[in-house]
Amino acid sequence: MEVKYFRDVTDLPQLSVEETLRLKEVTKKFPFYANSYYLDLINWQDEADPIRRMVVPTTEELEDESWGATDPSREKYYTTLPGLQHKYSDTAIMLTGDSCYGNCRYCFRKRLFVDGGRYEVLRDYKSAISYIEGHKEISNVILTGGDPLLLETSRLRDILTELKWIKHVKIIRIGTKAPVYNPFRIIDDAVLPRLIDKISGPQKLIYFVLHFSHPREITSEAVKAVGILLKSGAVLLNHHPLIRGVNDSPEVLAELHRKLSFIGVSPYYVYQVRPAKGNKTYSMPIARAYRIFLESQKQLSGTAKRARFVLSHKLGKIEVVGLDENYIYTKYHRSPKNDLVDRMVTMKIDEEKYWL
Repeated sequence: MEVKYFRDVTDLPQLSVEETLRLKEVTKKFPFYANSYYLDLINWQDEADPIRRMVVPTTEELEDESWGATDPSREKYYTTLPGLQHKYSDTAIMLTGDSCYGNCRYCFRKRLFVDGGRYEVLRDYKSAISYIEGHKEISNVILTGGDPLLLETSRLRDILTELKWIKHVKIIRIGTKAPVYNPFRIIDDAVLPRLIDKISGPQKLIYFVLHFSHPREITSEAVKAVGILLKSGAVLLNHHPLIRGVNDSPEVLAELHRKLSFIGVSPYYVYQVRPAKGNKTYSMPIARAYRIFLESQKQLSGTAKRARFVLSHKLGKIEVVGLDENYIYTKYHRSPKNDLVDRMVTMKIDEEKYWL
C-alpha cells in the first residue's frame, strides 16, 4: 500500500480553511507530520476523536507557554557523546535519528523535530559502539530517536551486527511506532524478519518496544506487522503515556492492554505525560492519572496486567505504587544512583500536581 506523508495542515482536506489558519500558528512552533494510513483512522466528524488528538495540532498547545521544559527528563545530563545516553549503569540509549513516522503531539522529545536535534542525534554509530564495548556493565542497548525503523534495513543491520559481537550486551531494544503509524514498513520488508531472526536468539535477544496508545490503533495491518515481528523471534513490549482526551478512562485503557495481550504484546510502562513545552493539554495531575490506571487494572487478567505506572524523571523512573485519601506512595524503580533504587517516597496528595 502506498502511504502518503503530510507536513502541512493545509494539505488536509478534512479541515476547514479557518481551522488550518489557526493550526498553522501552532505548527510554526510544534511541527505537524502525519501520513494517509494513520489519518484514515480518524473519525473527522468527531472533533474530540482520540486518534485525531494524537497527531493533529490543537491551539491548546500554545495556551500556557510558561508550562513545561524543552528537556523535561534532563537527558542532556546523561548524554556521554552525541546521540548516546548512559543514565542507568546497565543501559545505553542510542538516538538513531531525529525523524518519526508521525509527530505525536505529546512527544517529550519534540525538541529534536523543532531544531534538528542539535548535538543529541547519533551521526557516527561507530563511536557509540566503541563506548559500549568499553563499558562492560552495559547489558542493555536501546535504539530509539526518532524511530530506528526509519533507517534503511541495511543501516539497521550494520548497527545490530556490531552490537551482536559485544559479548556483554545481552538485550537490544528497538523503540518504534512503525506498527502504529505505518505497519507496511514491516509488512513490505522481507529482509527485516530475516535480520531479526539472525540476531535474536538465546544469547542475545531483540526486544521491540512498541507505542500503541489507543485500541483503535490495533488494526488488521498493525496485527499483521506485530505477527511478523513475533515470528522473527523478537520479544514485544508496549509503552505509552496516559494522555488526556485519548486513553484517560479505565475502560479504554483496559481495552488497550487487553487487546495487546491478545496479539502477543506485553504492556510494559504507562507513563505520566512528561512536562515538555506544549504538553499541558495532553497531561493531567498525577493522582488523577494513577486512579485511572488502578481502575483499568481491576478489569484485566494477569497476562494484560503487567504495566507499571511511572514518571520518567531526571532522577530516574519513579513508580507510583499506591495512594489513599491523603498520600501518594512512590518508589525509585530505576535510578542512576543505585542506592536510591526501591527507596520509597511518600507525598501529600496534591490534586493539581502534574510532576514531581
